[in-house]
Amino acid sequence: MVNRSQLALRDAAEWLGDWHPLAEQLGSADGLLANTPVTALLGLPPVVDLPALRGLLAAYHERILFPLELPAIFSAHKFAGFNGLRELVALDREVSLDAKVRDFAAASRRVGQAQLDKLRPLKDERLLRRYIAAVEEGRADGWHTLVYGVTLAVYSLPLRQGLLGYAHQTTRGFIYASARPLRLSEHLCRQVFDEVAPGLSAGVGKMIAMAPALAQ
Repeated sequence: MVNRSQLALRDAAEWLGDWHPLAEQLGSADGLLANTPVTALLGLPPVVDLPALRGLLAAYHERILFPLELPAIFSAHKFAGFNGLRELVALDREVSLDAKVRDFAAASRRVGQAQLDKLRPLKDERLLRRYIAAVEEGRADGWHTLVYGVTLAVYSLPLRQGLLGYAHQTTRGFIYASARPLRLSEHLCRQVFDEVAPGLSAGVGKMIAMAPALAQ
């Protein structure tokens, strides 16, 4: 039986939809075969076959997911836990300065701000209300990773499961964005995901083990 916490966690992961702000740029044959911002950002050739897709996933995990996105979620979750709006807005600004996010900044803001709109009814969450105001006033951008971390905190969801849920959902986004252009079967998509899933779990476990260092 699925309890309320599990349902909330699934919702927190699935509000990302099927597409990561980078993965959505791969959702067509042109997106895969052309030198898109995704492949250019990661220094990779166009994704034209299964080995290239596996290379894309490895590069995304190594250069974006683990060094940038998951730490941002971790920090946003921490700041939301003690109503640290000033720290959250400072983190938002820090993310905006990272050159690696510029190629998908508009999509990241769109995804994050759409989720903030869904959270508006939670009027009792003071930090959430103030963060939404900061975004509306232009003092923050509402990056999807930061909003995801805040969402985990608002719903009191386990951080480890939240980080892993994000890693799983975004990885699936890349795989399924590539499925139609590359003519990948459902079975093959699941096989590719199963290949990388253990590494995602191990990476998140390592992050949690380093939590005191990340919290500094």
